[in-house]
Amino acid sequence: MRILFVTSEAFPLIKTGGLADVSGSLPAALQTLDADVRILIPGYPAVLEKLVNPKFLTTISNLPNIGSINLIQGEMPETKVPVIAIESTGLYQRDGGPYVDATGKEWEDNPTRFGTLSLVAAILSNEQSPLKDWIPEITHCNDWQSGLTPAFMHFMSAARTQMKQAKSVLSIHNLAFQGCYHADWVARLGLPAESYQMNGLEYYGQLSFLKAGVFYADGLSTVSPTYAKEIQTEAYGFGMQGLLKARGKEIHGILNGLDTNEWNPATDPYLAAHYDVKKITGKQAVKADLQAKLKLNIDAKAPLLGVVSRLTHQKGLDMLLACAETIINGNDCQLAVLGSGETAFEEGFCDLAMRFPGKVSVTIGYNEALSHQIMAGCDIFIMPSRFEPCGLNQMYGLRYGTPPVVTNTGGLADSVQDSNDESIKDKSATGFVMPKATPEELLSATERALRYYRDEKTWEEIQKNGMRQQLDWTKSAQAYMTMYEGFLKK
Repeated sequence: MRILFVTSEAFPLIKTGGLADVSGSLPAALQTLDADVRILIPGYPAVLEKLVNPKFLTTISNLPNIGSINLIQGEMPETKVPVIAIESTGLYQRDGGPYVDATGKEWEDNPTRFGTLSLVAAILSNEQSPLKDWIPEITHCNDWQSGLTPAFMHFMSAARTQMKQAKSVLSIHNLAFQGCYHADWVARLGLPAESYQMNGLEYYGQLSFLKAGVFYADGLSTVSPTYAKEIQTEAYGFGMQGLLKARGKEIHGILNGLDTNEWNPATDPYLAAHYDVKKITGKQAVKADLQAKLKLNIDAKAPLLGVVSRLTHQKGLDMLLACAETIINGNDCQLAVLGSGETAFEEGFCDLAMRFPGKVSVTIGYNEALSHQIMAGCDIFIMPSRFEPCGLNQMYGLRYGTPPVVTNTGGLADSVQDSNDESIKDKSATGFVMPKATPEELLSATERALRYYRDEKTWEEIQKNGMRQQLDWTKSAQAYMTMYEGFLKK
């Protein structure tokens, strides 16, 4: 099966969040199932620099706003999954991140940058593609950045009624990010005027890249079964719940997997010591190293709580700020935070670190090595998201023997089993689940985790239950293949 996997980021080429992890590992897992997968990605400087065996493929001309682009074909490091990068000096080769500049301000030409990504994907998805020797059967788009692809495919097909083209699939990784822009962009991106209506691209008076994908894609998926149901409700639908409910039978909820080679405490190159489910003692050495690195008091008995996250309201970290002092003072524990986001959150955690020297460490920004070290060196991972389509960090916590405290939502609900007397007895307990996202529930769940932590034998059982979970992509990749096959039969 030929699959064009369209994404705005993919680890290890470039990463801002979980989409990159999925885009790096899912195509590799599909490849092990004999799928012929190629990743299409913007040619940011980091992408072009890290591509293995890059070579010029072809030029595509007459694109709206930009003229022409070059396609560069190479391979992913290690997995060797083929990658097609869109080379355009004007669009992608600049300082800053994929979506924002060095000051954190969104690039003003993002509609052009990701409209071009979507249009190129559509051009490569039919029998008139410049890649004559490789036409995909499935074009798998991801989030708003490639959301216009199904719309472009729809109108190309309508213009040439006999043209064969791929089936389009849109994966919704986070419905909150919708790619909304002024209606003028419809014409500027070369889309027909009639597409701008409720049954089309229009979304509350704007053009929405994500709405376009949801409306025009042949099939939809989300990154967990619970999230697939949640987005059809008013509480989680962000205004699209009506359309999503109408397409409910076509939405496939498939829980993400992990790259278990990249995230493996037995081999992780970022760790001071290694350990596994059979011998977990090495985790204490990693904890001591982390405490030293972060200038925390080196104390094996002090419970160390960890956070690796965007510092935003969605992630529920205002709730942690509200009860952190109570948790630290009442349980003589420590806190290590890594992340960046809203100014109030960054300032709140930095203030906490100043008030609790030796007990609280805060690192603003992103650091891949430190994220691994916090996952392995902490005792408990805190992830109180108000909504979480899938989440990977709670799974990293399971993998590394760091039981997570999570909210009963989305992929958190699908991947973490609450610890209580019954689940501990039947060896299914893996973490601690808050029934609601409130500071009181977070405090209660965290203190419950800390009580179990003091019972070394029970705690080790909870740790090992999590470490034994099958968290790789094997099952999920097969579910994607089954989903693709279903779409191709329609």
